[in-house]
Amino acid sequence: MTNKMICDLETGVCGVGGEEAMELIDLNAPQEIIDLYYVTDPICSHCWALEPVLRKFAEQYGHYFHLHTVMGGLLKSWDGFADVKNGISQPADVAVHWREVGVHSRMPIDGSLWLDNPVQSSYIPSRVFKVFQRKDEKLAITFLRRAREAVFAFNQNIGDEEVLRGIVDQMGLDGDTIVKEAALPASQELLEQDFALAKKLGVRGFPTIIMVNAENKGAKIVGARSIDHYITGLKQTLAATEELTSKPMPALSELIAQEGLLFAKEIEVMYDLKQEDLQAYLHAELSPEAYVQKEILNETYIVKK
Repeated sequence: MTNKMICDLETGVCGVGGEEAMELIDLNAPQEIIDLYYVTDPICSHCWALEPVLRKFAEQYGHYFHLHTVMGGLLKSWDGFADVKNGISQPADVAVHWREVGVHSRMPIDGSLWLDNPVQSSYIPSRVFKVFQRKDEKLAITFLRRAREAVFAFNQNIGDEEVLRGIVDQMGLDGDTIVKEAALPASQELLEQDFALAKKLGVRGFPTIIMVNAENKGAKIVGARSIDHYITGLKQTLAATEELTSKPMPALSELIAQEGLLFAKEIEVMYDLKQEDLQAYLHAELSPEAYVQKEILNETYIVKK
């Protein structure tokens, strides 16, 4: 008999089946992908301190989540602003706080701009981020990184439109067009949507990372924490009973080609290095023709040639 006879499990009716003689199947349960909301701000110093850990976490476990970067609106203006917890009521107060964060984290922070050329509002670079995000998520992340390098390590006022145009130009894009678009009411509306989302998520400080599964359950982690906190939160959100599968770290040559600039702390965290082992690792992993080594605020950093 050439016809395939089959009894339907649901109807109980038996007859000629219509399926192919053989098909490939995969009985492994599909991997759950959760949503990870990273609520931040371009001038959040603790977010800058978190960069080494967050990059490693995303490299190792990013296949488990969709990353959503959300602007939180740290500084609308100095009119009436006060951060009582950190003792900040005027721009000059920020300089001391930033220096403390920089020393503790070893992510370089100058901070002296708060004494003579303070950022008046973080909404301005946040709107530029939203313009990029609407066009291309990867470009938005690159812009945020470049803006943070500028304000923290290189002491540039990223609330200044000329500085922002320069950052975008260096990305190979039209800074004047992007910054003008960021000044339009529509860009502020996008920013307000982020603020509303942050409020809905119950965010009260930065950085805050919230992981949510399909059942709207998960984990909230406030502040810059060790990578173990984020791995534990991810396991809890996934309700994982076994160890998560981590991806191998990219070679340093690949990472510097992708990022363009890396600070010593970022390399140490990514590759589990001690501070005193950094130089030997750089020499072993990179060709001298691939990078330039520099120093800022007593910290080493490398730049792609």
